[in-house]
Amino acid sequence: MFRLVYTILFTLCMPFVFLKLLWRGYKAPEYRARKLERFGFFKEPDIKDSIWVHAVSVGEVLAAEPIIREIQTRYPEKNIVVTSMTPTSSALISKLFGDTVFHVYAPYDLPWLVDAFLRRVKPAFLIIMETELWPNTIHRTRLLGCPVVLANARLSERSARGYRRLKPAVGWMLNELCLVICQHQNDAIRFASLGIDESKISVTGSVKYDLDIEPSHIIKGKAHRQALAEQQKVWIAASTHEGEDARLLTIHKAIRKTFPDALLILVPRHPERFEAVFQLALSQKFLTYKRSQCEYIPADAEVFVVDSMGELLDFYAASSIAFIGGSLVEVGGHNPIEPGALGLPIIMGPHVFNFEAICQKLIAVGGLLLAEDDRALQNYVLSLMTDAEKAKQIGGAALAEINASKGAVLRVVVALSPLLDQAQQR
Repeated sequence: MFRLVYTILFTLCMPFVFLKLLWRGYKAPEYRARKLERFGFFKEPDIKDSIWVHAVSVGEVLAAEPIIREIQTRYPEKNIVVTSMTPTSSALISKLFGDTVFHVYAPYDLPWLVDAFLRRVKPAFLIIMETELWPNTIHRTRLLGCPVVLANARLSERSARGYRRLKPAVGWMLNELCLVICQHQNDAIRFASLGIDESKISVTGSVKYDLDIEPSHIIKGKAHRQALAEQQKVWIAASTHEGEDARLLTIHKAIRKTFPDALLILVPRHPERFEAVFQLALSQKFLTYKRSQCEYIPADAEVFVVDSMGELLDFYAASSIAFIGGSLVEVGGHNPIEPGALGLPIIMGPHVFNFEAICQKLIAVGGLLLAEDDRALQNYVLSLMTDAEKAKQIGGAALAEINASKGAVLRVVVALSPLLDQAQQR
């Protein structure tokens, strides 16, 4: 009954969904390309019994990458289909895997669109990264006899409360999952509270810890700094959202009163905001450059806006202090592991529920500072700029914790293996 009501409501909303897609296409032309794929229409690939991996956006794609590579190693004869929802994730999939996987945008979650997609890719197995729970996608895939697994699963207390309110209606969907492979014990407890059979739930740690920093990122980071003074203070605000940039620029203005040469590298989360953030920095009278204008950071830059994709690690490597966005506003924060893997001291705002367990572990070992408000953030940045030894100590603690937490990818694939072996025999 719930799925029928959900489908009717989703169908009624489709005109607005289509208008939103058109609006996004106006703001970011990449959304205009391949839009029919979102309705299940694309050239049918010459594959069958594929392993389908759904990774909604860039963060999930990065988490899925080592799992996909391990599956490719263990099951080289299997075709892999990777779906996502955003142009940036699509570009990243192409960059990471080339033609070794078939990438297509995921269909909107209506039965006839999902069925059109399934007829073309003919999956034997579905791995959903993190917490992308779409009722019709899960149900229609299970009707084909395909196992559906939630991998690297995370569930904040806020999201769990929402699901608990809907528990009588969505319990059937959750129990159609064959496995729920959780990042942390807290995630497992929350999933169990939704009525999922506990025998289906396991904990492997987060695959995001299994991050290997390629030397090329260090080299590119040093290249970006080549025009800057060796002791110049450089901090990065990564994956920022609307409502954060103006506050960060105000903080940066205050920091420059103490450190007049301080540079802020500002990395907006979404491409459609690149130009607006650049103009915002200009309007606040900063000498501002953007990545698309410059091969490297100019010596006189006060703010440098990264209006490109796929270069975040390079700019972490060019920085001395990392602030992770989405945490000053109630987005829930983004991944703190990447800067920690480079040995940077990490600061986040009060809203970190997307990465709650990881943040708690980093805070416990002294590798992450939690700023309750803008003033605290400003004071933390000034403190770390003033005390290089303290900054080194915090960054070292983050790096040690991340190195100690590796190994989740292998544990995930081992948990998947029995079901993958069954799919192999189809």
